[in-house]
Amino acid sequence: MLQQLDTWIRALVRWFGYVPNRDLSGWVLLTVAVLLGLVVDLVVTQIVRFIVRRRPFQTLGYLKTYVRWAFWVFVPSLFFLLATNVQSARFIRRHPVADKTAEVLFLIASTWLVVQLLRVGELLLIRQYDTVQDVNLSHRKFVTQVRFFRRILAVGIVIISASLLLITFQGSRKVGLSVLTSAGVVSVLIGFAAQKTLANLMAGIQIAFNQQIRLGDAVVVEKEWGRIEEINLTSVIVRIWDRRRLILPITYFVETPFENWTRSDASIVGTVFLYLDYNVPVEKIREKAREIAENDPLWTKDTFAVQVTDTQPTCIVIRILVSAPDAPSAFDLRCHMREHLIAFIRDEYPHSLPQTRLMLAEELKLKES
Repeated sequence: MLQQLDTWIRALVRWFGYVPNRDLSGWVLLTVAVLLGLVVDLVVTQIVRFIVRRRPFQTLGYLKTYVRWAFWVFVPSLFFLLATNVQSARFIRRHPVADKTAEVLFLIASTWLVVQLLRVGELLLIRQYDTVQDVNLSHRKFVTQVRFFRRILAVGIVIISASLLLITFQGSRKVGLSVLTSAGVVSVLIGFAAQKTLANLMAGIQIAFNQQIRLGDAVVVEKEWGRIEEINLTSVIVRIWDRRRLILPITYFVETPFENWTRSDASIVGTVFLYLDYNVPVEKIREKAREIAENDPLWTKDTFAVQVTDTQPTCIVIRILVSAPDAPSAFDLRCHMREHLIAFIRDEYPHSLPQTRLMLAEELKLKES
């Protein structure tokens, strides 16, 4: 079969007016293999585009977005590798670079394709899971684990591919043997150099299983309130409430205490403090606060309380507790409660506000003087 293919190639070269030499047919075969791979890429791409136009599939859309360029490199490298395998032993001995190039290109293209396919698999697994809502704790837990293990698999595949790539070169084997002879010193150096990296990796595995944090969790870190936006192998990105990004090492969430407001339940109790005069009718404030809460859709009706929690020389401290489904809703509910109660007190009991009492006292002193 190989001899027949070589005969056909030589005949084709003669038909173009060239005199074939001993290696020309081999190079022509390699070139034809690469061109054939590009043709296959073009045909598959056109078929996918036709299907997507007729009936859009989300899976094909993901493949088109993430796998297209890796696929365009993989198929020609595969055909190039197959062409080198069917070459004669004489051609391989005379041109070993072609054989090595085929192996390296195929290995790199395969690694790239598999890593991108892992990305597509992750998107297909989590496409039906909503991580925006705080109440979807199980969804955010699953998405966090899937993304972490996808990154672990991608890193493992790249490491294996790099190892296979080094094995293909004779010089790399000699380097490996020299490293083994000094394994004691090298192991110590690697241990010190990779200490933080291994610590981050172990911290990531612990977070993936124990779920100290999940994607979308509301946390307080470094005295800043924000949400977990990304969990990488070595770092965690927290989106602060004012759209800043706080980047922390992943070990921070294992070694440092922090607040997680959505660890097991997204609901939270909001607090409103009022500093009023001693003459204010607390029962009227309580009735108005309940009326405001009942008319606000953000109140979950789980918690409500109006209490005098402290007394000061010039005023009393009234604390109002209201429950909300999540932290942003609690913040808005507190603002609504505070705004309406201040308006109510200003209209009904204007002399109960501390600032008003202070101004009246100053006027009285002026009149007496």
